[in-house]
Amino acid sequence: MTGVVYWLDMAGVIVFALSGVILACRSRMDPFGMLVLAAVTGIGGGTLRDLVLGVRPVFWVTDPTYLWVILATVGLSILGFHYIHRLSRGFLPVADAFGLALFTVIGAHKALMLESPGVVAVLMGLLTGVAGGMVRDVLARRVPMVLRQEVYATASIAGGVVFVGLEALAAPLAVSIATGLVVTLGLRLSAIHWHLSLPVFAWVVVQPSPTSQDPEGDGQEQAMPHGRPKARVKLIPPGRSRRRGKAK
Repeated sequence: MTGVVYWLDMAGVIVFALSGVILACRSRMDPFGMLVLAAVTGIGGGTLRDLVLGVRPVFWVTDPTYLWVILATVGLSILGFHYIHRLSRGFLPVADAFGLALFTVIGAHKALMLESPGVVAVLMGLLTGVAGGMVRDVLARRVPMVLRQEVYATASIAGGVVFVGLEALAAPLAVSIATGLVVTLGLRLSAIHWHLSLPVFAWVVVQPSPTSQDPEGDGQEQAMPHGRPKARVKLIPPGRSRRRGKAK
């Protein structure tokens, strides 16, 4: 299974690098900008993972094949620029979802190979899956997907927990990898298709009621001239938060 894990890692680099190229095209970057976005997306998360785990040197230094794969991805993308530029806007989130699923499992697997605790392995899968995309979006002056309301990091955590749990139960590695991939990819694609998102906590200003009942009990309403707005922290459902939320 070592060779399978290696090629899955390489596939994740290609998919993430392609997502960086697509975003660079939409941001009107030059070929060097495309290369930078492809590189930070493809190997950024794994680099941070190795640094946190104390792996020296990092994976792409010992195996420069990763760099050549990124260069080849960018070169082929430049040749097929017109086709990439015509891709629908939904292609980038889908490509990113595949990269997220692959890197989540690869990151968790590498942490377990280094005998890290299960919770650390889940976090390393999350870091490997989201860090590169975060840097990519920041360089392209976009709000990173992981910081939006979308189900993104949650999908990575769920897939990492399933993978680590199956490994703890001594399941075959192929089963653990396949299940972790399916869980992460299924949650992320479902969120994209049905626009699923998490509820948010928002600082909401509540305006006072303009009228109140007469304290003498005669049923008449009286004005409240000295009412002041009150601030409250409320849990706003996803659908409502996009339409009517007034967060401060």
